[in-house]
Amino acid sequence: MTVSTAHPATGAEGVRIVTVDHPPVNALPVQGWYDLAEAVRAAGRDPEVRCVVLAAAGRGFNAGVDIKELQRDPGNTALVGVNRACAEAFEAVYACEVPVVAAVQGFCLGGGVGLAGNADAIVAGEDAVFGLPELDRGALGAATHLARLVPQHLMRTLYYTARTVTAAELLAHGSVWRVVPTSELLDSAVELAAEIARKDGHLLRLAKAALNGIDPVDVRRSYRFEQGFTFEASLTGTADRVRAGFGSASGKEA
Repeated sequence: MTVSTAHPATGAEGVRIVTVDHPPVNALPVQGWYDLAEAVRAAGRDPEVRCVVLAAAGRGFNAGVDIKELQRDPGNTALVGVNRACAEAFEAVYACEVPVVAAVQGFCLGGGVGLAGNADAIVAGEDAVFGLPELDRGALGAATHLARLVPQHLMRTLYYTARTVTAAELLAHGSVWRVVPTSELLDSAVELAAEIARKDGHLLRLAKAALNGIDPVDVRRSYRFEQGFTFEASLTGTADRVRAGFGSASGKEA
């Protein structure tokens, strides 16, 4: 697995691209979430950076956590680890000192919604779909972040059914800035990031802190509250029973 940070090929001043590449579906193990968190934080701390683009290689943006890592753990060590690691990665995106633009293609599921939902702006490919298959995977969580993308009743329906919504539907809700051909996704995300990065760097950092400060929901505390129920599902055996079907005909990886 690699998490890399690069300058845009276009040379957009003040922009950095943080890219996740973890085949086959960018479902991240515990260490992967920590690596992503550190890369985003480091980019935000760089005084030369005024906007970060969060991108992914492959056919999808992010398929959430590595369920197989959880299945290999007979206890709860992996679950505790991934709970903490996801919280760190989501917080790193949300609290990044500069704005973060998420470039989303293909599937954006589970933890992917956590990342995109914590970004400041989303540019999506035409093939992008967003959803929380948590109930099919023996978990709970990230409703906090889905609620930043869709209205409350739609969020609940999507959560209970594990259905997905398209980028075009999110565009109608105003949570996606632009939907573009997937081949143009990264360029379009960098274009938006470059426009943001033309603003004064110090003022951008103040603006990011101000906007986070007036958010009506404490996203970190809200998400950690959700995670407590994931842990309860594990302790009661419910999670194991549901995960037992993961990868079978009744439960497949995204």
